[in-house]
Amino acid sequence: MELNDIRLTHYSHGAGCGCKISPAVLDRILHSAIPAVPDARLLVGNDKRDDAAVLDLGNGTALISTTDFFMPIVDDPYDFGRIASANAISDVYAMGGKPVLAIAILGWPIDKLAPEIAQRVLEGARAICAEAGITLAGGHSIDCPEPVFGLAVNGLVNLPHLKQNSTATAGCRLYLTKALGVGILSTAQKRGLLRTAEAAIALQSMTALNKAGEVFSRLEYVKALTDVTGFGLLGHLSEMCEGSGLAATIEFNNVPRIDSLHHYLEQKCFPGGTQRNWNSYGHKISTLTEEQRYVLADPQTSGGLLVAVAKGHEEEFETVLQENQFPPLQPFGTLHPKTSGPLITVV
Repeated sequence: MELNDIRLTHYSHGAGCGCKISPAVLDRILHSAIPAVPDARLLVGNDKRDDAAVLDLGNGTALISTTDFFMPIVDDPYDFGRIASANAISDVYAMGGKPVLAIAILGWPIDKLAPEIAQRVLEGARAICAEAGITLAGGHSIDCPEPVFGLAVNGLVNLPHLKQNSTATAGCRLYLTKALGVGILSTAQKRGLLRTAEAAIALQSMTALNKAGEVFSRLEYVKALTDVTGFGLLGHLSEMCEGSGLAATIEFNNVPRIDSLHHYLEQKCFPGGTQRNWNSYGHKISTLTEEQRYVLADPQTSGGLLVAVAKGHEEEFETVLQENQFPPLQPFGTLHPKTSGPLITVV
């Protein structure tokens, strides 16, 4: 079979971050009666629902350590490598850090797909690592029934610049740096329904590095930061709210989303992960329309940064975006004290 004829998505049962285990099932997996070994240097660990582990190095900086891998979300192996790598590196940016090193994680069905195809995956990974200014320094591979690829990534951050998803304050305005909907478009692609224009939009979004996290780390009024991936916007915002002891209101019309989503939702192009997400946290959310649920719970692969900006600093934040030539953003929601109502209300 020619390399150009390969359709990687036909060799996997899931796609991208839509492969993630649902939040409810993950809770059961992580629950343990065995006490964790205490480590005073561990600033962020498994007891928190943050993007990466963080270890105090004792010299004013901290080590950020993360790993992320999944099955193909696109057919082209080079693009699969790029997307998986951008997604893994994003967790370092989401903690306000600078990535410094990556190693690869590869599972490959050697009886079904030629080694040259895996080589192209690694070439895509090297391209994204080079864009991030780091080296793909090694890794590990296994013979696997389905193609799997990702990275383990280390980063560094000055301790005052460390950002977490649990440190938001009441009154913060919410911003999202990438439009929602790549899960919907990826499902359309797997069904052969995706139009060329939207394929390019999805690829550009998923391969764009979240380098803005490094800039946001230096802004004191950015109170909390995380990236939006497999649990969808509602899932990751729920983690921010619960970690910070707050609730949120989302203005749905201001949520950034890919323009053509309605066309694909009419054709029932939504991933199975959307319903798994909703089953896990839907009871915490206000009543939604069907479209709102499919958009806000859509699993994102290499999604954008969710940023909580202190009230009164919106104009200053938007000026920083402009000065750094980042795309312009508008707030789509607000954090406020908890009430007896839903954790997240959509209006």
